Amino acid sequence: MTPSENNLLSIPELQRVVDDWIKTVGKGYYGVLTNMALLIEEVGELARLLARHYGEQTFKPGEDSSKEALAEEFADILFVLVCLANQTHVDLNQAFQQKLRKKTERDRERHLQRSNQHNS
Repeated sequence: MTPSENNLLSIPELQRVVDDWIKTVGKGYYGVLTNMALLIEEVGELARLLARHYGEQTFKPGEDSSKEALAEEFADILFVLVCLANQTHVDLNQAFQQKLRKKTERDRERHLQRSNQHNS
């Protein structure tokens, strides 16, 4: 399955698309620890761009300051994260739903208090 430009993917579809790509184009997954290092590298690249877009740092001459560069870093992180989930047999859809339920139950009152503080 290859997604079209306007085709939204569910999380299970995303995991399948990445797995298919890795097995056909990528010719296999890197090791889990290598992918973990790649994930950290990609998060660092996103952090650098965010620091320049929204923080006090400025872009260096020739550095890509486009929103597309920012989007590409988010996509890089998502790709490697999905690789790691696939390699460790984690269903991201199920894991995310469980996380959202847990956060909702645990943090409901906490976020109400925060909302009231901002409205004062």
